[in-house]
Amino acid sequence: MARFTGKTVLVTGATRGIGLAIAQAFAQEGANLAICASHETALAQTAEQLTALGARVYTQTVNIANAENCESFVANALKVFGQIDVLVNNAGITKDNLTVRMSEEDFDRVIEVNLKGTFLMSKAALKVMFKKRSGNIVNISSVVGEMGNPGQANYVASKAGVIGLTKTFAKEFGSRNVRVNAVAPGFVQTAMTEQLSPEVKEKALEAVALKRFADVSDIAKAVLFLASEDAAYITGHVLSVNGGLYI
Repeated sequence: MARFTGKTVLVTGATRGIGLAIAQAFAQEGANLAICASHETALAQTAEQLTALGARVYTQTVNIANAENCESFVANALKVFGQIDVLVNNAGITKDNLTVRMSEEDFDRVIEVNLKGTFLMSKAALKVMFKKRSGNIVNISSVVGEMGNPGQANYVASKAGVIGLTKTFAKEFGSRNVRVNAVAPGFVQTAMTEQLSPEVKEKALEAVALKRFADVSDIAKAVLFLASEDAAYITGHVLSVNGGLYI
């Protein structure tokens, strides 16, 4: 039997890149999926892909920085599937600039979505998980949240904050049998990295011990592991999936 047959998994930012790969991986493992993003058309296309993999799918456009939106998404997923077992906080944005040039608005927006959004969606899901005394949250952080990165003060702060939330949540929720972990990806082969020049790619790869960018499936496999019973005694952990970029 697939590892997540009969389980309900919520994935934020599930329509592209890492989020899409995570949703597809859970679908292939038998999960019911509730997915959210900010664009309705992309959600509909993703739902078709996941349904083709055999999953039951619920979609909703959500602003994860809005508490009512998060609560509505969780409540509707619960109505559709009757339970919530896993939450993957994947949705995030970047607005890069050097600190001296970064606007206050760009700093606030990235913190609002990446950090506050993770807090709000987790808080909404926890009401359900606490009641059944069972649940699993996996937060997507980043290697830059561990090591820092010039030109990304807002993004780095948000992803470092996600690590702090993960550890605190794990300590707060463990007595209710809710595990909370994080995955910190390094360079990942996505549409964004495809746009980099060969020179920039080569320089980036010099710092990676495995000499390749991660595939989105590498990140998805790490998420599935942490959400599975194979990781039943792991909580508060940050799983670095960076190919040896930061050791």
